[in-house]
Parts: sequence; C-alpha cells; structure tokens
Amino acid sequence: MKHLTLQQRYALKAYLECGMTKSEAANLLSVDRSTVYREIKRNSRKRGTYNPDFANELAEERKERFCKHRKFDAPKQKLIDYWIIQEQWSTEQIKGYCDKNDIEMVSHERIYQYIRADKAAGGEKYKHLRHKLKHRKRHISGKYEVIKNKISIDKRPDVINNKERFGDWEIDLIVGKNNKGAIVTMVERTTAMIMIQKLNNGKNADCLADTVIEMLLPYKNIVKYITSDNGSEFARHEKIASKLEAKFFFAHPYSSWERGLSEYSNKLIRQYIPKKTNFNIFDDEFIKQVQYKINRRPRKNLGFKTPKDVFYKSVAFAC
Repeated sequence: MKHLTLQQRYALKAYLECGMTKSEAANLLSVDRSTVYREIKRNSRKRGTYNPDFANELAEERKERFCKHRKFDAPKQKLIDYWIIQEQWSTEQIKGYCDKNDIEMVSHERIYQYIRADKAAGGEKYKHLRHKLKHRKRHISGKYEVIKNKISIDKRPDVINNKERFGDWEIDLIVGKNNKGAIVTMVERTTAMIMIQKLNNGKNADCLADTVIEMLLPYKNIVKYITSDNGSEFARHEKIASKLEAKFFFAHPYSSWERGLSEYSNKLIRQYIPKKTNFNIFDDEFIKQVQYKINRRPRKNLGFKTPKDVFYKSVAFAC
C-alpha cells in the first residue's frame, strides 16, 4: 500500500487548491489515483477539510498502532525466492500482494537488501528482476551555473502563500524535443491568468530575462513578487526584479508543489503543445492563440469566471 510523505501531502493540498481533480494530482505526484482518494478519505478532518500536517500526524498514529516487527525468517525467504525466481515479480509486487492478502512480509526495501546481498555472494536472484538491479544514471550535460543572490521561498510573506493579494506570479519554462527550444510561462496566482511566449534563444538566461521584462512591463505597477524553480535560465533574476521593481523568490529544489499553479498551467499548455514536440513548428501567433484559449476557459476555483475577465478587472481596480 502506497503512503504519501509529508512533502507529497503539502503538494496534494496545493494541487487541489489549484482546482485539479484527484486524478490529475495523483499523476503529478506519480502515485495511483486510488492512493490520493484513500488519502483524502482516511486523513481529512471531520468536516472534510484536508490539512497536510493533520493528515501526516493521523497516518503516523495509525502506523504506530498497527505496525508489527516483521522478522526476515525462512518462510518469508521461501516465498520471496519463489515469486522472484518462478514468477519474476518485483519487490513492490511481492509486498503489495502480501499486504492485500494479509500475508506477513518485510518491506520491499528489505527484499531489495536480500537480493543485493545474494548478488554480492555470487547468487543470481537479481537476474530474475526486470531491471537486474541496474539503475539509470542521470544524464548531465551543459554548463552548470550557480545562481547568485537567490532569495529562498522560505522568506516569502504569508500574504503570497495564502493567495491573499493580486499581483504575485509564478514563472517556469517548458522545453521542446531533445531539450531544444523553450517557452516561458507565467501565471498570476489569484486569477490564474497565463502569459506564454516562445524564446528565440532557448534557455539562455539573458534572453529569458529580457522577454519576461517585456511581457510584464505593461503591468509593472501590479507585479509584486515572482517565484521560480532553480533552473539556470533564471540566473538573471536580479535584472528582472530591478526592471519590474519586484521581488524574486526561488522554490526549494525538487519541490514542484511549491509552484503548484505553475505546474498545473503548464499541463494545460501541453494540451496544445505536447511533450517531445519540436517547437520549431509553432510560430508566435500559434503560441498567442494558445494563451488566449486557456485564459478564456471558465475555472471552477474562480466561480466559473474566466482568468482573463478576473485579471483585467483586478488590474482596473488596482489602477
């Protein structure tokens, strides 16, 4: 049975607040949709509200009540050997099957340890695993650039975190096939208004900074804070902040849930610009039409108003 971590629980809350369905949230969390449905059902408050800290505490208490010390003994080893050698089951499949059928079993990580130890001793159980204990190494290419003078999202005021103010933005980048070509995406947090534009020089930080400034300059008086991930393309964040007289924050590495609205917005864009697509086939007019279409969609979290209408009414009110 898959359980969410505290970080995933915070991500789930952020995704649901963005108006995602439970299935969409499960997809972004890389878990089965049943995991999310079960999480909401079992770990929500009595009134039905979902709080990550409360959910995590509830799950930990449940774990303490029902957790048993499972010893790796001969009967378990016999079962594991059979399922691996005869049926070629994965360690997760073994553990999952046992949990579902009330068969006492050690964790799938403990089974991995057993298989690794067998391999080290000259055994061949690992050869019956699909991946044969081979782990893909992360491909690293290009020049690594340290982003100077970053301000952590930890220092971002609560007025942004709670979406209580108009004028705070999330920014991201989507890339084309073979990491070639790029489109910058920006979304205003309270209205879900999306702005997108193709970058002629790909992930070049200077090009991105100039493009962002050009896009947001007409709304300079309502641009307050901008939040991005840690991609090197945002290395010129100080230039953006200076020109727009705004503050620029960086989310924690590998914490996409901290920019949940941006992640969701990119998914909407991918409906028109699928992954692994060559961006050269899209001209600026097509990109602009995608932006218009998404901003004309009524949103549930906006009371089925459109981001376009809510955004421009907020701009007029701010002026």
